[in-house]
Amino acid sequence: MTSSLDGWIRNFVDGEFVDPDPQRGFDRIDPATGRVLAQVHEADQALVDRAVTSARRALDGGWADTPVRDRAALLRRAADRIEERFEEFVAAEMADTGKPITQARELDVARALTNFRTFADIVSAAGQESFMTDLPGGRQALNYAVRKPLGVVAVIVPWNLPLLLLTWKVAPALACGNAVVVKPSEETPATATLLAEVLAEVGLPAGVYNVVHGFGGNSAGEYLTTHPGIDGVTFTGSSATGSHVMKTVAPRVRPVSFELGGKNAAIVFDDVDLDEALTGLTKSVFTNTGQVCLCTERVYVHRSIFDDVATGLAERAEQLRLGDPTDGSTTTGPLISQAHREKVLSFFRMAEQSGAKVLTGGGIPDLGEKFAYGSWIQPTLWTGLTNEDPVLREEIFGPVAALVPFDTEEEAIALANDTKYGLAAAVWTNDLRRGHRVAQKMNVGISWVNTWFTRELRSPFGGVGLSGIGREGGESSLHFYTEPTNVCVAL
Repeated sequence: MTSSLDGWIRNFVDGEFVDPDPQRGFDRIDPATGRVLAQVHEADQALVDRAVTSARRALDGGWADTPVRDRAALLRRAADRIEERFEEFVAAEMADTGKPITQARELDVARALTNFRTFADIVSAAGQESFMTDLPGGRQALNYAVRKPLGVVAVIVPWNLPLLLLTWKVAPALACGNAVVVKPSEETPATATLLAEVLAEVGLPAGVYNVVHGFGGNSAGEYLTTHPGIDGVTFTGSSATGSHVMKTVAPRVRPVSFELGGKNAAIVFDDVDLDEALTGLTKSVFTNTGQVCLCTERVYVHRSIFDDVATGLAERAEQLRLGDPTDGSTTTGPLISQAHREKVLSFFRMAEQSGAKVLTGGGIPDLGEKFAYGSWIQPTLWTGLTNEDPVLREEIFGPVAALVPFDTEEEAIALANDTKYGLAAAVWTNDLRRGHRVAQKMNVGISWVNTWFTRELRSPFGGVGLSGIGREGGESSLHFYTEPTNVCVAL
């Protein structure tokens, strides 16, 4: 059983890879070189229906009643098998996204293992509340909850961290006894398909995990979210798409979990360890070429150290190494596509129109003939902008940030919270009391102090405002992927 044969990446339905329709293929393009690597089979509406039907059949056929210990054991076997096929996943992730090999190994594939193992542990240890209720006449009633799977869940994942975010959703969904139909981004189809091979190898029943490839509107995404057999939707992606999906499922009142866009702020106070802050800001602005929903695009710096931070961060940006993703010394890959690069370049033009000063970057790098047709862009920093400028209002999703000075703590908080998004923030200070105080005042789902991207997978994760609805992670994931039934017994 293989997901790719004769240059095709296949759909996976009811435990089998589906032979492709040659008339329904689209290109899988290497973002680093612009080369076509394979054809992807776009699922039609009938195939999406087959996937949902097979998921329901698996759910009702015994998967939902599988003991927790057996589901947890299967997740651990999946993690072990990914580890055995580690380099295959690394290669697939790199081909899909163009990201450097070091990141694919140390972040994306390593985190996939951790997601499976963590949720195996969480579901194994989870309990439920119970209450004794006093009744007339000295009697009591015992109330306890039992959790049942949500059902057939649509899992829609983006292109920036496709394997990491896929397993972040699939692991708890399977741990809770759900069946899933996965729709990976059309830009990054490979790792979700490779995971189908692994889950079949470790004994996951047919129909519990399905993959349908395609686009959004009038394609697999729309067919999936509008299907009456879907019991819930978990989605990571743009705020606009999330809003559309919510409208789609609203008539059927299906639960949703959305992690959407961000326009994240960092606040740098004048008492900070400058080298530590610059190291952290370099990560938070430029990791994955800025294509992480948690990346920093607005940096507010105390005026007394503004020039030092601006100069230092520009120097760090210029030390980043763009180039061959297979080279271990490469730090920065391309953007995901030519279309996305054009979007980022449009913000470069907006910044210029708003009178921004370019500290570094601002264009397209020359990386030689091999990478001439890839989606490369220079890491870019601006000064001279304010919160009124479009560049500081809209999510860009590239290796960019604007640096803005502030004078007081109150002003910094107001500037950071002046946004319709609310996903993440970072506070840099050596004053522990200030760190706690300011971090708690950020209108976001996660607020870091003197770090960035540090994740505790047992803690709740999500956003506010246009950055999402609901929380996943730890028991929050169990809450979404299950439906509790309270049982009341008079004693």
